Amino acid sequence: MSRDRNSNNKPKKVRISKISNSGSSRPAPSRARVSKPENTEDRKPAKEPKKPAKAPREPRLMSQSEAKSFEKTFDKPASRKPAGKRSGKSFDTRDKYEKGDRKSGTKLFKNYERPQGENEKTRSFVQKRRFDKLAKETPKESIRLNKYIANSGICSRREADELITQGLVQVNGKVVTEMGYQVQKTDKVIFDGQGITPEKPVYVLLNKPKGYISTTKDEKARKTVMDLVANASPYRLFPVGRLDRSTTGVILLTNDGHMTKKLTHPSFNMKKIYHVTLDRKLDRADLNAIAEGIRLEEGVAEVDSISYIEGKPKNEVGIEIHIGWNRVVRRIFQRLGYEVEALDRVMFAGLTKKNIKRGHWRILTDLEVNNLKMM
Repeated sequence: MSRDRNSNNKPKKVRISKISNSGSSRPAPSRARVSKPENTEDRKPAKEPKKPAKAPREPRLMSQSEAKSFEKTFDKPASRKPAGKRSGKSFDTRDKYEKGDRKSGTKLFKNYERPQGENEKTRSFVQKRRFDKLAKETPKESIRLNKYIANSGICSRREADELITQGLVQVNGKVVTEMGYQVQKTDKVIFDGQGITPEKPVYVLLNKPKGYISTTKDEKARKTVMDLVANASPYRLFPVGRLDRSTTGVILLTNDGHMTKKLTHPSFNMKKIYHVTLDRKLDRADLNAIAEGIRLEEGVAEVDSISYIEGKPKNEVGIEIHIGWNRVVRRIFQRLGYEVEALDRVMFAGLTKKNIKRGHWRILTDLEVNNLKMM
């Protein structure tokens, strides 16, 4: 009885059976789980399946009517664009010139005519530049006296003003002390007893050959050194010192009158070295006599040094001398009974004939000119 009571009081458990896919039933667990209703919004959408790749499209042949309409589109002329806008095709004119556009050629060259006399004016552009440069360097009709002196290479303009105030400058035989005095090209200006010219100083070193005389003009129409340096300078040059017709070697030509006086005056003692070739061997006694001094008409010819030339026969000697008497070297040896067969000056005032062929010349460098001025 007790069992029945207890059984009646307790609620009965509900058994829920689940049907399988196969249709068979199986007992549910003791405690049933109540499943919540599924929310369709929380569920992630399923991935869409990939679309199959499209098959390549086969080309379609045009009909005759379609082909004709397609050709007509290319036969139409292209519309011109405004002048302000340029495209790549219209700007590139290589095809036009490669094909030989005659219209462009006629526009450029048909009506062109060279003016008369242009060939003569532009015959030599380099020659024209040279003349223009010389025109700038040449003095004008009238210039200031201090500039005239400065252009001659004597001193600067400021120093020239001091020389003018001291009365050391003469114009046409009259002493001028006025500042700013104008000088004409035809005026004769003298400074320190020497005529000067307002030209750029030029210094030319010549290796004189045999058969030329060292003068500007010759009455007998013989060849002079001026013929050899005709193209060396646009200004008139003068030889510094003289070499007789049969003597060869270095000789300086310049338009600097002040430098000429300095190099030729006996007080400056400019040294000269000669290579002498005699008709016979020079005795030792005669060599010593020349070293001591040989008396000539002007007085005793003092020689700075004399010696045999190493590696040469005894008839060739070198002699250094500073006196500038006429034909002094030849007369020294003639006094002792020797004849000079060849006389070559190898150095003058520190200038040598190195790298100058016989009959050729060269312009002195700035360093050489400065050395001459400092002597």
